[in-house]
Amino acid sequence: GGQITNAVFGFTSMLTNLLRDHETSGVLVAFDRPEPTFRHTAEPLYKAQRERSPEELREQVGLVKEILAAAGITTVERAGWEADDVLATVATHAAQNGRDVIIVTGDRDTYQLVSDPHVRVLYNKRGVSDYDLYDEAGILARTGVTPAQYPDYAALRGDPSDNLPGVPGVGEKTAAKLITTYGDLDGIFAHVEDQTPKLRASLAEHEARARLNRDLMVLRRDAPVEVDLDELRPRPDVDTLRHLFDLLEFRALGTRALAALGVEGAGAGSSSARVLEAEPTRVEDPAGSLAAWQACDHVDIAAAWEGEPGRTPLVGIAVAHGAGAVDWVPGEVARSIDWSAVTVRGHQVKAIMRSLLDVGTTLMDLDADVGVLGYLVDPASGRYGIGELLERYSDASLASPATPEGQLALGDAPVDATATVTAASALAVGVLAPVLRERLDAAGMTALHDEIERPLVGVLAKMEHLGVGVDVEALRRINTDLTRRVADLVGRLHEIVGREFNPNSPTQLREILYTERGLTPGKKTKTGFSTDAATLERLRDDWPEFIDPLLEFRELDKLRGTYGEGLIAEVASDGRIHATFTQTVARTGRLSSEHPNLHNIPVRSDQGRVFREAFVPAAGTMLLVADYNQIELRCIAHLAQDPGLIAAFTSGQDLHRATAAKVFGVDPATVTLDQRSKAKMVSYGLAYGMEAFGLGQRLGIPTDEAAVILDAYFAAFPNVKAYMEATVAEARDRGYTETLFGRRRPMPELRDPNFRVRQAGERQAMNAGIQGLAADIFKVALVRIDDALTKADLASRLVLQVHDEVVLEVAVDEHDTVGPMVVDLMRSAAELSVPLEVNVAWGATWADAKG
Repeated sequence: GGQITNAVFGFTSMLTNLLRDHETSGVLVAFDRPEPTFRHTAEPLYKAQRERSPEELREQVGLVKEILAAAGITTVERAGWEADDVLATVATHAAQNGRDVIIVTGDRDTYQLVSDPHVRVLYNKRGVSDYDLYDEAGILARTGVTPAQYPDYAALRGDPSDNLPGVPGVGEKTAAKLITTYGDLDGIFAHVEDQTPKLRASLAEHEARARLNRDLMVLRRDAPVEVDLDELRPRPDVDTLRHLFDLLEFRALGTRALAALGVEGAGAGSSSARVLEAEPTRVEDPAGSLAAWQACDHVDIAAAWEGEPGRTPLVGIAVAHGAGAVDWVPGEVARSIDWSAVTVRGHQVKAIMRSLLDVGTTLMDLDADVGVLGYLVDPASGRYGIGELLERYSDASLASPATPEGQLALGDAPVDATATVTAASALAVGVLAPVLRERLDAAGMTALHDEIERPLVGVLAKMEHLGVGVDVEALRRINTDLTRRVADLVGRLHEIVGREFNPNSPTQLREILYTERGLTPGKKTKTGFSTDAATLERLRDDWPEFIDPLLEFRELDKLRGTYGEGLIAEVASDGRIHATFTQTVARTGRLSSEHPNLHNIPVRSDQGRVFREAFVPAAGTMLLVADYNQIELRCIAHLAQDPGLIAAFTSGQDLHRATAAKVFGVDPATVTLDQRSKAKMVSYGLAYGMEAFGLGQRLGIPTDEAAVILDAYFAAFPNVKAYMEATVAEARDRGYTETLFGRRRPMPELRDPNFRVRQAGERQAMNAGIQGLAADIFKVALVRIDDALTKADLASRLVLQVHDEVVLEVAVDEHDTVGPMVVDLMRSAAELSVPLEVNVAWGATWADAKG
């Protein structure tokens, strides 16, 4: 229905697990309030660095409270008091009455409340099921101090999450040692002279800070809360809960939650809440197993790795076939099987394909990857782990849950336990695939999946396996040069100021710029006046001899850290970088890259472009770089059916010059470079939903002046404005946008009560069709290029994808065949009202080909 539910889903999952795993006579949930507390009065900077909660999170808190109310669970919130103080008060009251209490939290401040035998803390480390339960001995083992000593220990260490700095030079180990030696802050500061000179100076200088921290960190046990401990047992309103879970589409989770609340007939043993479990059979005869699998229309698979999927050794593959039978194929056996002889459905299949390619086996005949199916059904979710998909789209759950990232939580588990967990995931694939397929069919996205997204899985797996060649020595030279230049700039900045300072420290920069130099500050952040790039650009003319080298330092230091050192670390033993390409991240359908993010290698500056010099082809090949020319603008022209844009493209004119002529009302021959640049900025800005404010920021002009240019653009190309307005109206009515290839993107933001959220949604709706169409076209091209290379049995191969650009290693004797073939395939990837043009270049390095 368009309602964002990730936070409600996570909270309900946690609550369900707690109720299931801990027999309880009562539950109380405490909430923070927005009003300041006594801590804010004592320290105005308390929690001042925290950003306001995202709107999509705040809007879900109301739903959480609705679920708690329907579950009959007591909730408490008090103005002027934090939720931790409420918990401290209730826990203390319960312990005094002989009750056992478990405080469930992700806040370490509650460690101070632990008191044997009655009060323990169940500390949430991550996810919905990763907890540690601490008694007094557990707190001592975890921190090195007792619960009673914890506030003093924390006061020394500080708490960045609350904006409470500690004593410099005192980390967790030093703080624990001081506390255990001297007992508390009073004892420590009475023995300051016994410390090393550096520690002595730091303690003496920051004593007041530490004592204030302690006052703020001690949880109050006198909050104005009165609860009857005998009235805290949940009393669920079953009908209301079922209605809420139906509304939120919490199918399996709703069933588990009702069972955890003791609702009769909703238990895990009922037919409506299947738990997927399997005892797999270890494959000893690969040929016999393969024959059994081939007798099925398809098999369902899941895999386990030693670490990150696809990038670490394969532990094994679970294969579900027939009526609930599951085989376990150890990693060493998997390489001897011809996987292309069987049709598979799976989860994280690209990673499986990559692992098999790494050991010399063939690609699989893929019917569906449930992660990709889940992404197509809901590209905004971002949660495509097998357990998460199962709970969201089925009435079943895994016996052994997956981690939030979807990677199986193996840890130090023995192989047989790993096989059992993986087997359950293979069964889950069989449950999910038909359900998600049905949703895909209902949304009209079957062809998008079968013709584009599904074959793309294998294309990306091959690209990841092949990687791209790198000249490591060239990278080292670049890094050495950047390191030298960064050091020179630091020395120059020190010389200008007259002393040493840290150019990366906003605090020190504020002192230099605004206090010492007296420059006029720009915007103010929670920690002081800003020193960001936009602010420095505005101040540039006031002190160019300092700000120019400072901006250059920032650029070069970032390049050195991110790419100078980062790329070297990613080079594998074969001298190539094997990035991971993901098709389930961007809501628009664009591909993403990580380990490393090759999409972010800078191209706009000479300093950034130099990194492309280090990317080289294998021996006997050369690099072919082909990228779409102005593809977003061609998509706009087609979607808007604007005659002016179509004419510019079909006539072969310089689009930006033609646009500038129309916008500024001048003859094309007299268009200035500045006018052309502004027209270009408008054109590309529209592809990303840019409005007058953003355009003004990019052009460095006032918003009202940018609005005039934008209005002139729409007057010159009226169909563009009409298309964008119609797109927003249609998305608001239908709840989603849709590309020409059928890709849907839910747009719940368009119905949000918050104006700013709706406004952001409108911008997203405007560009979703444009960006989505461009992404679809590019994916079609990737799939067709790979298919053509394979069918022609060519040695040339795809090695890299960056935005609208493909990079191939082309065998020298295939130059005349592959070049024209790639251009033709890219141009024919879609039939638009304007031609798709492709820029092609060849080179001995990526930089040469892009030059």
